[in-house]
Amino acid sequence: MSLSERLGRHTVEATDRRTTGRSTGPLAQLRRRVHRELQEILGPQLYSERSPEVLERRVRETLQTVLGKDDNLLTAADRAQIISEICDEILGHGPIEPMLRDPDVSEIMVNGPESIFVERFGKILPVDAAFVDEEHLRRIIDKIVARVGRRIDESSPMVDARLPDGSRVNAVLPPVALDGAKLTIRKFAADPYGIHDLVAFGTLSRQVADLLAACVHGRQDILISGGTGSGKTTTLNVLSQFIPHTERIITIEDAAELQLHQPHVVRLESRPANVEGRGEVSIRDLVRNALRMRPDRIVVGEVRDGAALDMLQAMNTGHDGSLTTVHANSPRDSLSRLETMVLMAGMDLPIRAIREQISSAVDLIVHQSRLRDGTRRITHVTEVVGMEGDVISLQDVFLYDHRAGQDEQGRLHGSLQPTGLRPRFLEKLADTGIMLDPSTFGRTTAFR
Repeated sequence: MSLSERLGRHTVEATDRRTTGRSTGPLAQLRRRVHRELQEILGPQLYSERSPEVLERRVRETLQTVLGKDDNLLTAADRAQIISEICDEILGHGPIEPMLRDPDVSEIMVNGPESIFVERFGKILPVDAAFVDEEHLRRIIDKIVARVGRRIDESSPMVDARLPDGSRVNAVLPPVALDGAKLTIRKFAADPYGIHDLVAFGTLSRQVADLLAACVHGRQDILISGGTGSGKTTTLNVLSQFIPHTERIITIEDAAELQLHQPHVVRLESRPANVEGRGEVSIRDLVRNALRMRPDRIVVGEVRDGAALDMLQAMNTGHDGSLTTVHANSPRDSLSRLETMVLMAGMDLPIRAIREQISSAVDLIVHQSRLRDGTRRITHVTEVVGMEGDVISLQDVFLYDHRAGQDEQGRLHGSLQPTGLRPRFLEKLADTGIMLDPSTFGRTTAFR
């Protein structure tokens, strides 16, 4: 049998294992019947009870009563399974609730009622779970979206939302999604990562951690770039922890994810248009408004449109030390993306003027990538030096060395290494009383 035939057979068998008997077995039928009886008994209490603890107790007590009247001889394991699944449905998010509780799951991808995948340790794997049908999946999506005051239907078939813990949610419905509703959840850690966690994960080295902490304290404007799922928001959250507690911080996001613990934080979140197409509050609107709120720092979750112009102007008008992220494939590409987004603001500015704005606003670019072994690594720490003619000049301070190879499991052994170039912003840091050990940037043989 050829490799392609073996892979095809494996995929079919895996799909069969996930879907066989999922919604037609005796336990599934019993679960649906018990669920209906529960709704008939409790009725409006399921939706009017404001105390989660009281509601959970009532649901469990009622379930025990309903199952106690049933003639089916259930084992203790079957009884516990039915109670758990119905409680997840009523109190949580149905079959994906156990995955939301699993700390090893970083992403949940629902491609249909019977097609659910998760990401564990950087690897995407199918899971043995399923929704009852398409309507069941739609109910869970509606429940998530309604909680944050947003809507999703055929007239507005895409939505970004969040769970109470800050996990990012995206849902897509027909007619945009051709094969039914899709749900993607990027989980947020219940206990936010700190810089020591990123060092332990290998995302960055201790030297780079000390450098970035000094840059945040020294009010350098930092741009975090990277591809989708590379860990930009996590790094942004970690770097935000270095902002002094004496400063007023304003965070601006599409869906609130940042978890800052400083005492003086103002959180702003954008809002989509309503059914009539009115009431939209964009990231750009929030950035402009933030300038009137006496910020010491502005932290923007991600710039993706004309808000880039307002962000650059904020960085250039006394709001030093601001942080933001941008989708890009390299530090140089992130500057090109910023140029494009500034043009999206509708201002008829010459390219040179835009580049001068960028070069004077951004001090440091931290580029992060998701490598082929599934790990997330900072691969570039790049200083924006200034203009040389019509081109923004960059110099790499740290680079990821890919030459260390990999082990038998495919895990990469590379690490961040200094290039031997000392950044010019060290003088600015020294003026604020922040001194860095010159050996941090000592020449290495890695890039000779």
